[in-house]
Amino acid sequence: MESMIETLPDQFRWAAGLRVPEVPGARSAVVCGMGGSGISGDVAAAVADGPVFVHKDFGLPPWVPSLSEPIVVAVSYSGNTEETLSAVESAREAGLPIAAVSSGGRLSELAADEGWPLIRVPGGLQPRAAFGYLAGSVVQMIEAAGLAEDTGLDEAASITATLLGDGLRGPGRQLADDLAEELAGRIAVIMGSGLTAVAAYRWKTQINENAKSPAFVSVLPEADHNEVEGWTTLGTALRRTVGVVMLRDDSEPPAVGARFQPTARLLGVGATIVGEVWAQGTSRLARLASLTAIGDLVSLRLARAAGVDPVAVDAIQQLKQTLGDS
Repeated sequence: MESMIETLPDQFRWAAGLRVPEVPGARSAVVCGMGGSGISGDVAAAVADGPVFVHKDFGLPPWVPSLSEPIVVAVSYSGNTEETLSAVESAREAGLPIAAVSSGGRLSELAADEGWPLIRVPGGLQPRAAFGYLAGSVVQMIEAAGLAEDTGLDEAASITATLLGDGLRGPGRQLADDLAEELAGRIAVIMGSGLTAVAAYRWKTQINENAKSPAFVSVLPEADHNEVEGWTTLGTALRRTVGVVMLRDDSEPPAVGARFQPTARLLGVGATIVGEVWAQGTSRLARLASLTAIGDLVSLRLARAAGVDPVAVDAIQQLKQTLGDS
């Protein structure tokens, strides 16, 4: 997994240099995908200038056909994700324009047969390790549809290259090591808002899959209206078992930024506050990518501390086999 994550800057460079197929102009988009592919929709929604919705389920919500000039972007690394293919079928039945991002499989076959715009990404990786390929491709599709400008792929490549460094020995490594040391043996709660909430979700899923550990996301300002009450009673038990990391961004609204430290103080009554990580860069994609790179490193260090293989996803495979047999 380390060698896969090390390629993240090159993946963004690859996406920046794409010859994007002709995509119908749109006034809205729905990105359909699951897991390590579906996070691409969250990224696209965070960097887009127009309305981009994310769908992670079977079929399509009933309101999608009534959107203003929508396009459905289906993203599945394998090309065989059951939920995504179901969404594609619903979009086709509704007569909606479709674009696809995949490394192959049934989705690529459908795109070729139907003449849909298709970006084929390099195969052979775990979907979560193809983050730059997938997110970059979806962002390029969104831009080609007229829903984003100046997406920042080149800057994302540059800033992740700096943070990760050669052999993952860049300046981000020490920060990740320090955070992982505090999080080891604890349930991670990653707090974010807006752009950083997308990065927080990526941290959560990387810790889940790479470190085989529970992790959760807390989103401001919503958490201040309910969740903070849940941290006030268990005291010592929570401090031993929960660690909170706050993801910050200089562009966060002042009203949200003012909430982080008071919220942290309240959470600190029950949980251990591990620290803050600030986004770096100018473009939205670069800032998001900088936080993602640190989260990927943290998940690897946690996997090492737990003595687990970050590549294997035995529980996911077991579940797929069970569902396939049912």
